[in-house]
Amino acid sequence: MATRTGEHAASREQTALAQLGLGVLGDTSANKDGQLFEPELWWSQHYLWLKESGYLLRPRYAPDWTPSWQGTKKSWVLCEDSCVAPYATRILDGTRVSDGKYVTLKLVDKTYHPHEIDIARYFSSQPLVTSANHCVPIYDVLPVPDEENRMIIVMPLLQEYLRPPFHTIGEAVECFRQLFEGLLFMHKHRVAHRDCSSRNILMDPTKLYLDAFHPVSLLMRRDYSGFARYKTRTERPPKYLFIDFGLSRRYDPSITGPLEVPIWGADKEVPEFQNSNAPCDPFPTDIFYIGNAIRKDFVESKLGFDFMRPLITDMVQSDPSKRPTMNEVVQRFAAIIAGLTGRKLRSRVVGKGEKAYDRVTRGTFHWMRQIGYITRGIPAMPTSP
Repeated sequence: MATRTGEHAASREQTALAQLGLGVLGDTSANKDGQLFEPELWWSQHYLWLKESGYLLRPRYAPDWTPSWQGTKKSWVLCEDSCVAPYATRILDGTRVSDGKYVTLKLVDKTYHPHEIDIARYFSSQPLVTSANHCVPIYDVLPVPDEENRMIIVMPLLQEYLRPPFHTIGEAVECFRQLFEGLLFMHKHRVAHRDCSSRNILMDPTKLYLDAFHPVSLLMRRDYSGFARYKTRTERPPKYLFIDFGLSRRYDPSITGPLEVPIWGADKEVPEFQNSNAPCDPFPTDIFYIGNAIRKDFVESKLGFDFMRPLITDMVQSDPSKRPTMNEVVQRFAAIIAGLTGRKLRSRVVGKGEKAYDRVTRGTFHWMRQIGYITRGIPAMPTSP
């Protein structure tokens, strides 16, 4: 009977987590007992070195950390220091001591990813730092003591690009514009990303959020004092960025058609990789990746994006040689945008599974808000500087 009661308690805590939008990795009992998960131990062991290097980790990772809920009646679910970083084997959030800026720390092993740091630094160097550059900026590179091939790259704290949700077609169209612009920029500089799927598309949330959000529990404020407030992408359009250059390659301009043995990224649907290890040009594969991301995240899962279907269909076709180049994608997309009306751009993004009743109630509120935007002169397709 005691075991069944414990199971019910755990279930209630999981329900609370879901309601709050909180995330926990692995066995929750480890959190209740105040233990770090194994992937987190490395960061705790390097806490003091990182602090000396100018970067502070959350209290959970301090060597002398004691869970804030121990010895109290507080639920561990509601305590900030119970939050486990979901990718702690290689990524953790931190704070730059010099100015309090929130950052992401990524552990890179040059044995497995020898080009990542060089390519990341390349896109963070002048004169490449322009509005058309949508590669994540690199603030710092820290060699790990006594680990010859391991380094930490320091980047801004970003957020997955689909959360908070898109409200209007125009917000999504601006996202597409930035992604196409960013991938064209990379290709013009002869860099193939080779893994530009949804997982590696993030956004800079600094304009969108009124409060600093928690890096693990995105709905909560950084200090767990309540829910983080944010505006719509129409009011405060964010910048979208590509991350993770671990599989990326940079080519000399004289090499017009490089050939690479297939290497699998997060998207396992690449047609030219199916049942073949024949070397292929990675640039058309990039076209497939970004087209497939938009297809799955918008065209096939949401209503109202049929205007993108002809272009996306060409981008994801099976024969790589028949896919448009990024120059052609950008040109065709510009023509698509020119044909969209203001009403279309202000239309609500609706999930295909949304119930009719919800469409009516949410639609009414949506258009009331859009009328307010029109009155204030806020454009239907917001553009991030």
